[in-house]
Amino acid sequence: MIAEMDVAAFCRQSHVLIVAGKGGVGKTTVAAALARATARCGLRTLIIELEASSGLAAAFGQSHGLSYHESSLELGGPGGPNSGERADPGAEGPGRTEGSGQGEIRGRVLTPDDALLDYLADHGLRRVSKRLMSSGAAEVISTAVPGVRDILVLGKVKQLERTETADVIIIDAPAAGHAITFLTSAAGLLDSARGGPVRSQASEVVEMLSDPSRCQVILVTLPEETPINEAVETAYKLEDRVGISLGPVVVNGLYPHLEGLDVDPLAVAGAAGITLAGGQAEAMREAAVFRGRRQQLQSEQVRRLAEALPLPQITLPYLFTTSIGVAQSAMLADALVEGIRALPEPGPDGYGGQLPDLAFTGPVSPGDLGP
Repeated sequence: MIAEMDVAAFCRQSHVLIVAGKGGVGKTTVAAALARATARCGLRTLIIELEASSGLAAAFGQSHGLSYHESSLELGGPGGPNSGERADPGAEGPGRTEGSGQGEIRGRVLTPDDALLDYLADHGLRRVSKRLMSSGAAEVISTAVPGVRDILVLGKVKQLERTETADVIIIDAPAAGHAITFLTSAAGLLDSARGGPVRSQASEVVEMLSDPSRCQVILVTLPEETPINEAVETAYKLEDRVGISLGPVVVNGLYPHLEGLDVDPLAVAGAAGITLAGGQAEAMREAAVFRGRRQQLQSEQVRRLAEALPLPQITLPYLFTTSIGVAQSAMLADALVEGIRALPEPGPDGYGGQLPDLAFTGPVSPGDLGP
């Protein structure tokens, strides 16, 4: 009998979980579901969005967006959801075991300008920071050197990680193209800056990103050719350029598999004593053909992903809705928990560390990923 992965152990294996993927693959939705799964283990969870319009708050039933200052998205504790009782992160026993309680979920937005002002205030330059804000010079400073805006945000994440403000910090990262720039900026600044606070900050960020116990990336994709190609390319680049630990790949939006799609609707209707109206049988045949092709396509793409990127996969169902609210987020959290339980045990460097070779050699074409 294969032992199940402990969900709490999975959520705690890295202090910072960065959720990344191509725009439109449901990255924000997966980040929200991951936060729920983490909180169900009784862990204090902080979820951070880097773009204030990502819609993360809606997944927790919040009508207003997040701000730079932390706000509670969902309260809970060992007494149950919304009890207001917080689990002690250092405690042993039932308050800290999987499924025994609900940890608090908090959320905030991190922006480069606000992170810069925080940095100056923390170094005794609060008055200067106020003048920079009132004069508009903060924007000039944060864009003066390529990569500085990203390092300001990552530096703030590093500060939050060090202060242990939460048991788990989940980052809803930018879309894949920007995510690569975002996560490689520290290494670039480390190479170009000879000394001073910029180099010191970059060095500390690189140290955090390259430590599997502190940080890992969870890539999200759809079972479609372009998102999968981009996920593979992103994984290669992050492993090569950052050395960041890779978690399992989340394949979002899978249609549930249906049997009997090749059955003739007229025959079924006749056996059931039902008379179909004009055009209904043909419409059913067309729907069955579409669903069958969709199932075949997504199976092929999932297989291609496994061949190109041999990381464990967690699959999430397609939700036939135009918006993701509390109920939908909870459903995806259920599926995510089941996927986590089925995972193999990771190596000391995460799942990416088990890959035979993850050297990125160039753009990924469909032919590179198999037929």
